[in-house]
Amino acid sequence: MDDIVIARSLFGMTMGFHIIFATLGVGIPLMILFAELLFQKTKDRDYAVMANRWTKAFAVLLGVAIPTGTIAGVQLALLWPGFMEVVGKVIALPFQIEIFAFFLEALFMSIYVYAADRLSPWMRILSVFFVALGATLSAVLITNVHAFEGTPAGFDIVNGEIVNVDPWAAFWNPSFLVTSGHVAVSAFMTGAFVIASVAAYKMLRTPKDSSSYRYHKKGLMLGLVIGGIFSFLTAINGHTGAQQLHEYQPEKLAAAEGLFETQSHAPLAIAGFTNRETREVEYGIEIPWALSFLAGNSFDTVVVGLNDFPEEYWPPLFVHTLFNSMVFIGGYLIMLSLAGFAWNKILKKKTFPKLFMLAFITAGPLSIIAIEFGWIFACTGRQPWVIYHMMLTKDAVTGSTNLALLFTLFLIVYIILGIATVLVLRSYFKRHPISNVLEV
Repeated sequence: MDDIVIARSLFGMTMGFHIIFATLGVGIPLMILFAELLFQKTKDRDYAVMANRWTKAFAVLLGVAIPTGTIAGVQLALLWPGFMEVVGKVIALPFQIEIFAFFLEALFMSIYVYAADRLSPWMRILSVFFVALGATLSAVLITNVHAFEGTPAGFDIVNGEIVNVDPWAAFWNPSFLVTSGHVAVSAFMTGAFVIASVAAYKMLRTPKDSSSYRYHKKGLMLGLVIGGIFSFLTAINGHTGAQQLHEYQPEKLAAAEGLFETQSHAPLAIAGFTNRETREVEYGIEIPWALSFLAGNSFDTVVVGLNDFPEEYWPPLFVHTLFNSMVFIGGYLIMLSLAGFAWNKILKKKTFPKLFMLAFITAGPLSIIAIEFGWIFACTGRQPWVIYHMMLTKDAVTGSTNLALLFTLFLIVYIILGIATVLVLRSYFKRHPISNVLEV
């Protein structure tokens, strides 16, 4: 591989690993907040226990998210000096404000962990609220930089020089609100479904007449309800995001849907694989006129095809598969949460069939996979630009070579970190089983 591919692979691996912990670091605090609110409302001790145990898991995950986020920041500076020059002069505000968001999260996390038993009920809720707020703001602010890459604003490049800089115009770039909103609601969705998956797994291994089973069932239902709400919001936001692609990054939308010819009444291609040579989506199912409606809320909306752009500026065509995978997973999670809620709350069934339980277990891993696919789609779909139509990725990369050794070393580090995280979590919860806690 050439150096630019290795640089992209190294940074992509770092972000792919970090984003798991960063996403759960946003989603789990919201679940802790809901557990605290339910405890104060119902006085059901199970919810207080949930909040306490989920906080322990969150602390471990945060302990991995912080150093991997730091590594990502260092790699940005080392691997992409051309891009970081623009960041330093134009879009540094989100990084600067994010420091205060992190301080907010860390401060109230410390208060909640070490002084929760000495706080009044509403102070406990307030502390968790600020933890969730700080985590969400951190994600939103960092996402702002990614949004800026897709819809740059607030500067010009003239003769290789950065001029006409307006940091606030860059901050409020056209896709900031939609992109950051998508990251936030999808993180809330993922945190909820991961908790639902763990609860479902524990229910399968717990006697149905035990207090532990009832405890896990409450966690499962909370995860399904919150996950279902935010998966629906993610879908709505995704629709708005597709319309923004139509307006600001048309070749990215065309690649996502495998559309080559510019046309009105454009069909929506579901599944299949985009073939560059034949310039069609093979084995796909076309829904007539649907893409035009998706892009502009009208069947006669003209959607620009890839053939209107030079082929060297096309995104990789596998983004169609990534996009479809996200949509399929999102639809599956919405249906799963609706089915679980209807079975338990509408039909009043006290237990779930084993097939339901196995499906619930898949929800967490699939939501994480959707997050990974979404991040890869968002960044790869912008290629070959690091800043859309202003700076090519090849012009932003470092001139250093021999990056393969760094890639190998960081791969080993992430494997060790991943294994250590699983072992620490397993060890803690094995030594502190829920049955012992509920008996106290």
